[in-house]
Amino acid sequence: MVIKNGLVYDPASGFVPRDVSFEGGVITFSPSGEEYDASGCYVIPGLTDLHFHGCRGADLSDGDPEGLRTMAQYELSRGVTQICPAGMTLLEEDLTRVCAVAAEHARMGYPGAELVGINLEGPFLSEAKKGAQNGAWLHRPDFEMLKRLYDASRGLVKLVSVAPELEGAIDFIKSASALTRVSVAHTTADYDTSLAAFRAGARQATHLFNAMPPFSHRAPGVVGAAFDSPDVCVELICDGVHIHPGVVRAVFRLFGPERVILISDSIRGTGMPDGHYTLGGQDVTVCGPRATLADGTIAGSVTDLMKCLKTAVSFGIPLADAVRAAALNPAVALGIDGRFGTLDAGKAANLVVLSGGLDIAAVFKDGIPVV
Repeated sequence: MVIKNGLVYDPASGFVPRDVSFEGGVITFSPSGEEYDASGCYVIPGLTDLHFHGCRGADLSDGDPEGLRTMAQYELSRGVTQICPAGMTLLEEDLTRVCAVAAEHARMGYPGAELVGINLEGPFLSEAKKGAQNGAWLHRPDFEMLKRLYDASRGLVKLVSVAPELEGAIDFIKSASALTRVSVAHTTADYDTSLAAFRAGARQATHLFNAMPPFSHRAPGVVGAAFDSPDVCVELICDGVHIHPGVVRAVFRLFGPERVILISDSIRGTGMPDGHYTLGGQDVTVCGPRATLADGTIAGSVTDLMKCLKTAVSFGIPLADAVRAAALNPAVALGIDGRFGTLDAGKAANLVVLSGGLDIAAVFKDGIPVV
C-alpha cells in the first residue's frame, strides 16, 4: 500500500510532503499496491504510551487477561499502536500475577496495540507523596523483589519508579538500572538527592511536577536535577488537568522536545461515562476530564495519549514536537526505536493519518487498516 499526498512526520525536518509505502507489515522504499489519499492530512508514527493504567473499564493491575485485551484494542483505536501499561502499588503476589498475565498476552500476540513492556510505578515510593497509590502496600526499594517481578514478566518490565530519598534507594538504582530503566517518582527528594539518583543511573522523571516537590528558585528539586542531567527524560501528562498550559510550554522550552515524553496516565474510566471507578484498590470518581479520590487527590487521567497530543498542540506546542514526544521519545526510552517511532524504511508499518484538525482519519497496524 502507498499513502500519498500527506504531510509526513520526519524527526529532522518536521513535516514533509512525501509518500509512505509498506508491504508485509514493514515500511519500504518501493511504492506499490493500493493507494490511500491523505490529501490535507498529517501522517505520523503510531504512538507509544509508556505510562497508563487502564481504559474502557479495565486496568493492568486487575491481572485480568480479558481486560488487558480490551485495553490493547481500545488503545489501538486511538492511534496508540504500542503500549507499556503501568501497575500500581500492590502486594508482591498481586504484582507477580500482573507481570505473568502481561507476559502471556505478549507471547500470544493478541490483536490490538502491541504490548512492548510493563511499567512498575509502585511500590518503591514515598508515603508523603503517594498520591493515588495505596500507602498500605508501599515497600522499601528491594532489588531482589524487582528481579523476581522481572523474571515473572519474562523480561517485560521496562520501567520501574523509585523515590530516591528512601533508605537503600541509591544502591537500588545502581543495581536496577543494569536491568531496566529507572524513573524518579512519588518523592520528597531535594535537588541533591535527585541528582544523586540520576548519577546512579535513573534516566527518567515520572509525571513531572506531580507527586514531587515544586520547582523553586531556591529549591529546584527533581525538576532542576533532571534539567541538569542531559541524559534524563521527563514525562508530562498533557490532559489539561494535571499541568497548566504555561508550564507545558515552559517544559518543552526548558528540556527541549527531544527530552519530553508525553504520557496519558489514564485509568479504567478512560473511554467510559462519568461515574465511580477504582484505581489500585481505591475508589475514584470521574467527572468530565477529572478523576479524583474521595479527598480530592487527582487519580490519574481519563484522557488517552492521542487526546493529550492534541491538547499539547492546542497549548501552543508545535505538532512536530508533540509527535516526537508521543511517538519517538517513548520508543527510544523503551529501547524499541529500532522498530517504532519514525516512518523510516524497515520499521513496522504502524502509523496514523490525522486530519487537518488532528482528528484520527485512519490507523494502520502492521500495514493493515484498523480504523
